[in-house]
Amino acid sequence: MTGVAVDPHLAMVRPVVPRTRRGCEECLVAGTSWVHLRLCLTCGHVGCCDSSPMRHARLHAQDIDHPIVRSMEPHEHWRWCYVHEAFV
Repeated sequence: MTGVAVDPHLAMVRPVVPRTRRGCEECLVAGTSWVHLRLCLTCGHVGCCDSSPMRHARLHAQDIDHPIVRSMEPHEHWRWCYVHEAFV
């Protein structure tokens, strides 16, 4: 397909194992709640989504410069780039 740009951040995607399956790493420590979980595809960090009060997945992407996540929700197989605000 011509004219379709490939997100350059996809080069940062690695085979990862979630650092926890219990929930958002930061929310578990702070005792706060989350809505959905996102997995960092560079390091395996598990953070909460933008619908969650603390938005830890986005904060991780900004603070650590790991922009690509995937949903950890059952039957969801999409990836998101926080830099480009787009599915990849």
